[in-house]
Amino acid sequence: MKALMNRPDDIVREALEGMALAHADLIRVEQDPRYVLRADAPVPGKVALVSGGGSGHEPMHGGFVGSGMLDAACPGEVFTSPTPDQIFAAGQAVHGGAGVLLIVKNYTGDVLNFQMAAELLADSGIPTETVLVDDDVAVTNSLYTAGRRGVGATVLAEKICGAAAAAGFPLTEVARIGREVNAGARSMGLALSPCTNPQAGQPSFTLKDDEVEFGIGIHGEPGRSRIPMATADELTQLLLKPILEDLPHTQGDEVLLFVDSLGATPLLELYVVHRAAERIARDAGLQVSRRLVGPFMTSLDMAGVAITLLRLTPELRRFWDAPVRTPALCWGSPA
Repeated sequence: MKALMNRPDDIVREALEGMALAHADLIRVEQDPRYVLRADAPVPGKVALVSGGGSGHEPMHGGFVGSGMLDAACPGEVFTSPTPDQIFAAGQAVHGGAGVLLIVKNYTGDVLNFQMAAELLADSGIPTETVLVDDDVAVTNSLYTAGRRGVGATVLAEKICGAAAAAGFPLTEVARIGREVNAGARSMGLALSPCTNPQAGQPSFTLKDDEVEFGIGIHGEPGRSRIPMATADELTQLLLKPILEDLPHTQGDEVLLFVDSLGATPLLELYVVHRAAERIARDAGLQVSRRLVGPFMTSLDMAGVAITLLRLTPELRRFWDAPVRTPALCWGSPA
């Protein structure tokens, strides 16, 4: 494989060192144990949000640390869950007196390690709540998880919960809002090409030139089926159909439409998909009132796209619109 790296075993550490240099006004990085935290942490009196997962999904999660979003993120090795000691140390470092909310994607390793860290935090006297994200409608079980996988709704939960915490909501309310995001979000993705883990040095799966992996997981897990390559409009229709069938909604509901690159897909193609997705959602009777397009939860160098729909209540819409300033997302004035 060709990659801009030195030694595969050093890629996560060196990437975090570069991230700390590039965004020194927003974040700090600790290496032992390893976590990213906002530069002004801890924030007194505010619920602290902590998330994390395997590296290779950048900017998820470290790119979402900052004002109005996460207080800390715990990066594991590539496609490997962070350890309980990382999560525990991060929670201690950002706890400002109002408790810690853990936002966890539904992958077995993440769930077990965050659960252990939550127990350690509680035993140390820090109030802790957990929001589990499992929005992927592609498959019920996969190589990495029991139940549905957590994918694009994680980004939305981190943004919306971050705004609720910045607004001064208590821990139980911020957790409630996070669970509401998960309950109202559905996602599905497809891959045009595999990803290559730098530590393995070879593609995680193979696809023929005329094949698409439909319902792909963010670690390269198999999806629902392999289907022939088709036009962007046709593939977008195939992605939206199971999302709309599973999404709890009524005619006229407002939704946020999130079109996400899996890593290698250019914006030129993402906007073609977004164009089709917005038309399909509108034809289904939904009002697309908020949008997010770009590479926000990736899978190394995988080419493909994932779509998430979130049903917006007035409360969720208000928190989505609130100011945020992180390495990967920035709008409005700093909170």
